[in-house]
Amino acid sequence: MPNHYDILCIGAGPTGLACAIEAKREGMRPLVLDKGCLCNSLFHYPINLVFFTTPERMEIGDLPMTTTGGKPTRAEALKYYRRAVEHYGIETQLYTRVDSVSGHDGAFAVHAVAESGAAQEFRARKIILATGYYDRPNPLGVPGENLPHVSHYFSEAHPYWNRNVVVIGGKNSAAEAALDLFRAGAKVTLIHRQADLGKTLKYWVRPDIENRIRAGEIRALLGAHVTRIEPDAVFVKNGAGEQAVAAAQVFSMTGYHPDFDFLEKLGIRLDPGTLRPQVDSQSLESNVPGIYLAGVIVGGKFTSEIFIENGRFHGRQIIAALAGKGALAETPPVSPPGE
Repeated sequence: MPNHYDILCIGAGPTGLACAIEAKREGMRPLVLDKGCLCNSLFHYPINLVFFTTPERMEIGDLPMTTTGGKPTRAEALKYYRRAVEHYGIETQLYTRVDSVSGHDGAFAVHAVAESGAAQEFRARKIILATGYYDRPNPLGVPGENLPHVSHYFSEAHPYWNRNVVVIGGKNSAAEAALDLFRAGAKVTLIHRQADLGKTLKYWVRPDIENRIRAGEIRALLGAHVTRIEPDAVFVKNGAGEQAVAAAQVFSMTGYHPDFDFLEKLGIRLDPGTLRPQVDSQSLESNVPGIYLAGVIVGGKFTSEIFIENGRFHGRQIIAALAGKGALAETPPVSPPGE
């Protein structure tokens, strides 16, 4: 029946697609919804990004990924996931925002809004949430962070040639953005609240950024806190007091977090300290029967624990649990309201 599915995956990233592929291989009918484009988070990664992994660790559905180098580029990954969807004939509904979920295990109704603004409703026996975290940046909590020249996403460096640019953060995304900007001729200041750069910096990034700082090619203010942002400057406070740093552009690379409010709206319980959702360790079913979680959202606020490399297996784990206990066969057919 139209708009009636066995599995509805919310999130069209690699993990959500892997879930849908595993469902399709088990003879189920899945649908993948996303409020953005296919692999929306990957699409918003820096244009010239190279993944810190090998191709086989990003594969889904047992489809080989081919690359020109030893590590996949952003463009190669996007092409691969498009081809995976086409190969398996996965149904997708993109640019569709999920507002709410009603019903119960075996008979869920997913209420969404299409790109046109039209209300839509989809019926599903089971729901898999694979919504990631990249579209919800961690705020600085300072005046001015919502100004037009402040961004939580870095795409490319060329527009900032010969301009004053501030990068806030001390982990990989901040360091790599600062290096790209420097090499494109920007005048870069890196601001980090800790006295040292992040311990998880990639092994080839750390010496590069440290050498640029040591040579004075990238200015670094470590152990410094941003107090406010104005249209042409970032104000920073450290042991020497407060100072203004000229900035035509600000990249606030302070990390991202899952949509915890949406999880709680669905009735999913979160640990007060870690914000990890309550899930069964084997099936990944949440405390709400029939709703399963996959990917980075399983880690709560510890978003560095789950990547494509391990999150892609969550689909196999969930579908194996469903197929093994015959849950889909036992639930009655879904009927529209009023029937």
